[in-house]
Amino acid sequence: MEITVVGCGYVGLVTAVCLSHIGHKVTCVDIDKEKINQLQNGLSPIYETGLEELLQKNIALGRLHFTTNHKDSYKNTEVIIIAVGTPPKQDGSANLDSIYQTALDIAKSIVNDGIIVIKSTVPVGTNSKIQRYIQENLISNVHFDMVSNPEFLREGSAVYDTFYSDRIVIGTNSERAARTLSAMYKKFNTQAFITDPSTAEMIKYASNAFLATKISFINEISNICEKVGANVEDVANGMGFDKRIGHAFLNAGIGYGGSCFPKDTRALVHIASDVEHDFDLLKSVINVNNKQQKLLVQKVVSTLQEIKGQHIAVLGLSFKPNTSDIREAPSIKIAEQLIELGANVVAYDPIANENAKAVLPNEVRLVSTKEEAINGSDAVLILTEWEEFKDMDLQIYVELMNKPIIFDGRNCYDLKRVKKHNIEYHSIGRPIINAYMDTTLFLER
Repeated sequence: MEITVVGCGYVGLVTAVCLSHIGHKVTCVDIDKEKINQLQNGLSPIYETGLEELLQKNIALGRLHFTTNHKDSYKNTEVIIIAVGTPPKQDGSANLDSIYQTALDIAKSIVNDGIIVIKSTVPVGTNSKIQRYIQENLISNVHFDMVSNPEFLREGSAVYDTFYSDRIVIGTNSERAARTLSAMYKKFNTQAFITDPSTAEMIKYASNAFLATKISFINEISNICEKVGANVEDVANGMGFDKRIGHAFLNAGIGYGGSCFPKDTRALVHIASDVEHDFDLLKSVINVNNKQQKLLVQKVVSTLQEIKGQHIAVLGLSFKPNTSDIREAPSIKIAEQLIELGANVVAYDPIANENAKAVLPNEVRLVSTKEEAINGSDAVLILTEWEEFKDMDLQIYVELMNKPIIFDGRNCYDLKRVKKHNIEYHSIGRPIINAYMDTTLFLER
């Protein structure tokens, strides 16, 4: 098929590359000239496993193109996929300015019948509103069908998720559009779930809200575990064997972040409010997550007593491993708290250092290796569970730190492994290791 994808952000780019890889001819449109130039040269502006390789391969095969010229891109295409950003407004609602601008551009450009797909995460009812808006602004006598086709990609494994997704949701009132979209995705070998547009839009929000709820739930359990002497990992594992619950998203830590969960949970609360429903449960999920990001710093304060002037190393800045995305990352708030308390903060991330510069306090010093961050530190905070941190020799902490005290916000290390080293180790929802160790040797060094 001839497909146009609008928006070369995370969702749009991954969608375009993967659709081209299964044989479609895809044109990706964006207003950012610098980004388009970069993509035309085969360079991905985002870090995602396997993406750049597929990008280069399909450009070479002539199946993938990038342009800033939306008018020509809309003229003869069969399917237009809208994947522009819908950032949150101050009140938590989704900003649909880019959606409406794209819809207007489409209305003034299309000259053939086709299908318009909204893949961006939008409030329930947006699909029908955009359909009316395009219809009102059409300058050609053409027919188009609308489809809501939400994405369920996990950053860090988005390419894999596209090819091996659990489901493809197609929300439309048109049988023809449903057949066309099902055929477009056929080579992904994933069952398409056909429903109406509003239901498809709600599936997206409900899915993310439910996963965020699991995360906040296990984090609340972890806080209780610390007070009663239980181990949250064993609790979560024991819970997960129940097929009704499952093991996924039951990893206690410092809370969720990224471009989806924080934005979508707030947006769903706002959607509920618009129809006069007080979504108390989801409000609590958001509140728990906000508090969870503060608890690790509270542990540092409680342990070190005096933070001012202390050398604190932060390992991991992205909101999760295998991505450079730092949107809503817990590391931002934690770094701000440490700086406010007077700490000297040195940070390192394998991928996200460059992106972090724009959002971290200026006082945070970014370094190029974990060893440089750890060296001479009084405490280490692990905020992202990169394999590089999980696999490292723990003796490095003993050798490089002034006092080997670790605050692990992601439970990276097995407690038995930690016990083999003279390290004071604080994690989430698990017993403290070597809580009263003798640090005299390290203070004398």
